[in-house]
Amino acid sequence: MTTSDTIHILVVDDEKSIRRLIEKEMASPRRVIKTAGSGREAFAAIRKFPFDVILLDIRLPDASGLDLMLQFQETLPGVQVILITGFGEVHDAVAAMKNGACDYITKPFDLDTLDERIDKAHEQVCVRKELRRLKEGKEGGKKSTYPQELIGHSASMNHVRYLIDKVAPAQVPVLINGESGTGKNVVARVIHGRSLRAASPLITKNCATLSSELVRSELFGHCKGAFTGADESRDGLLAMADGGTLFLDEIGELPLSVQASLLRVMETQTFRRVGEKEERKVDIRFLFATNRNLREESEAGHFRKDLYHRLNVFNIKILPLRERKEEIPVLMEFFLEQHRVGNHPPCTVSKKVMQYLMAYDWPGNVRELHNVIERGVILSENNVITEQALPFEILDAAEDPSCEEPFLPLKELERKHMLKVLDYVKGNRSKASELLGVSRKTLYRKLQE
Repeated sequence: MTTSDTIHILVVDDEKSIRRLIEKEMASPRRVIKTAGSGREAFAAIRKFPFDVILLDIRLPDASGLDLMLQFQETLPGVQVILITGFGEVHDAVAAMKNGACDYITKPFDLDTLDERIDKAHEQVCVRKELRRLKEGKEGGKKSTYPQELIGHSASMNHVRYLIDKVAPAQVPVLINGESGTGKNVVARVIHGRSLRAASPLITKNCATLSSELVRSELFGHCKGAFTGADESRDGLLAMADGGTLFLDEIGELPLSVQASLLRVMETQTFRRVGEKEERKVDIRFLFATNRNLREESEAGHFRKDLYHRLNVFNIKILPLRERKEEIPVLMEFFLEQHRVGNHPPCTVSKKVMQYLMAYDWPGNVRELHNVIERGVILSENNVITEQALPFEILDAAEDPSCEEPFLPLKELERKHMLKVLDYVKGNRSKASELLGVSRKTLYRKLQE
């Protein structure tokens, strides 16, 4: 980072005095500071400016700072969020750091401390921008044709790219089908990024995480006093997505009681907050994803047929990784690059590990492969991932990927399996007996045999 770098900062706090203090004391030729007093104002601001650092109050009149943090990170990849908390909210802030918050500072705060944390956050922004630049292969000012997150050039993935190219500029809803872990959320981000709404928010919500009691409030918002506990009015996801895109993941989990209301929003682009009579107008592009067969769900009465036909205007299907294994090597290289340490070269994998990876069926799909590579980097020796770094289920799924014997006697299979487990735990018999589900005495006896 050079001293000429400009830091774009957004301060989101409902206390006007704090906004004024930070804006007055922190502004400089290197710092462009904007302020917002609510979640709604914050979203209006990020539509206009590409902020690097957001100072976010954990308690706002119309939204939870913790929820907003996740939405900001979806809308502005790479943004660093510093939470502003009260003394009694430190536990929430620490928990939020596990979900991606950069840092937190408690009220009343010291301006010198805040100054240091802003610079530290901006350093992280610069590092991440450089990593993205390298991964996207920018050379001589040229950008890659597609966002690097959409990886693989199998026939099925190229077809997904073709469909994205066609549908992204349109305003129609898109239904993304695929098993968990195949990358449905990545496809949604790419569609939004290539759409006419790319500069506006992409609001993402997994319907499986919506509380059955408060799902309507979370989607539509509510007025003060609309129900027990509604101590203040609050916007929902629809208001946050106004002008942009709303991506509802696992739409098959949305309760039937709310599906009719969502259908009405899609058809009229209007909605009412819970407890409110006034109609509100919105302009939203809808994206959906599911790992269910919604046609079968609708025939069985578990999903509204009219909603299914409305959201199924344009369908994109992502094949599971086991049906496009030719993409494993390039995905693996990408994840190895993601988890390289500092200036060291990325880890490599042994030939045997590659055989195991290609033989495995990947029930968790790309997400599982990512986790396996991340684990492998941690357990690598001399910057090489060997089979000792692989999870037991992968080793167990393929006896020996290089073995050509199709059938073996049960006793020989047992012997090989026990030796493989012992090799995996580096000779620790206690761990081996635990993994095998037998007592240490039984293990010793079988080893003697």
